[in-house]
Amino acid sequence: MTSPKLQTTVDVASMAERARSAGRSLARADRNALLLAMGRQLKAHQAEILAANAEDLASATGTVAAALLDRLMLNEKRLDAIITGLHQVAALPDPLGEVLEGRTLSNGLLLQKVRVPLGVIGVVYESRPNVTVDVAALCLKAGSAVLLRGSATALHSNRALIQAIRVALAEQGLDPDCVQLVDDPDRASVTALLGLRGKLDLIIPRGGSGLINHVVENSLVPVVETGIGNCHVYLDDSADPQMASDIVFNAKVQRPSVCNAAEKLLIHQAIAPALLPSICTRLAQAKVEIRGCERTRALYPTAKPAATSDWDMEYLDLIIGVRVVDSLEDAIGHINRHGSQHSEAIVTQNYAHAEKFLAEVDAAAVYVNASTRFTDGFEFGLGAEVGISTQKLHARGPMGLRDLTTTKYLVRGSGQIRQ
Repeated sequence: MTSPKLQTTVDVASMAERARSAGRSLARADRNALLLAMGRQLKAHQAEILAANAEDLASATGTVAAALLDRLMLNEKRLDAIITGLHQVAALPDPLGEVLEGRTLSNGLLLQKVRVPLGVIGVVYESRPNVTVDVAALCLKAGSAVLLRGSATALHSNRALIQAIRVALAEQGLDPDCVQLVDDPDRASVTALLGLRGKLDLIIPRGGSGLINHVVENSLVPVVETGIGNCHVYLDDSADPQMASDIVFNAKVQRPSVCNAAEKLLIHQAIAPALLPSICTRLAQAKVEIRGCERTRALYPTAKPAATSDWDMEYLDLIIGVRVVDSLEDAIGHINRHGSQHSEAIVTQNYAHAEKFLAEVDAAAVYVNASTRFTDGFEFGLGAEVGISTQKLHARGPMGLRDLTTTKYLVRGSGQIRQ
């Protein structure tokens, strides 16, 4: 019995073929000039982009959470920040052609391992229109064409952004099909992308657990999994009280709708009576809902009871789960059981405890005495990121330019044959 044909309004296979053809000239193009041209065109098309975003916001208001509306919103300041990001990516060293290894074999063959483009990358993502530009910029700088499939809530914004990018490609004498938008909002278009084995070289999902799981479980194309962020801050028994309060507050409140925001607070039993009530009060004053274990609620009675499911949950909202733990080992065990291998932090003045936490916590980024909010391509000096990988193959952590390349061996000889 044959599978039913996917009902999608776009021919993604044809799009991928055009992207393959268009992208072949990217490695030899002046890609830095292209990124600067993209910035100029975004500014030139600012009115259309913001008008399209206003249309998306109007449609989404009342149907999505406030935190998601914040992720969707563009304004002049945010658009300027996106353009600044393009300049920063343009200023980064070109990864293509970088020689990773080089040696002469005993038979005289000169062997080099160099970075080359992946080819055609598909990226499936939700809500945030800035991702459209960040991902396009990184893929283009890394010499790859890209198919972008954003969410229905950002459809008008993404159309306007992609149009400006395609104008820049044409201005630079490049085929605009290096960047294409899969603008069918139906999930069938995602499933169609996932079936393009041999036409796409990589799929990167960026969004909530539902989207990521769908891509990972159904893709015939290799996937880099950018996982959810169930991030923890652990306050050790020697934590400085003011530092602890500031880090927890920043990690939770500064921007709760992103994957590197703290979703859980763990606090050592020895300091919990003195420190936990004041931290929870400060969070509550910022309208954070506290969901606590029994010992947390004994110290802060207005906390809601935490359900078993809370410890595995990514809220992306002004909610935090709080648990009093018996020891450093208890905290590490909790994180390794319930964390999403994204970003984890310890606040401590004990060097040995800090080093143990760094060594034993299994995550893409592990912090001592700093907020989890720094796990970001821009903050790590990568210019931008295509996502934060929580898997262990190929790339882990914020994925920048080098993570969007592959390698090949160049072998130069003088007539050698194998005996």
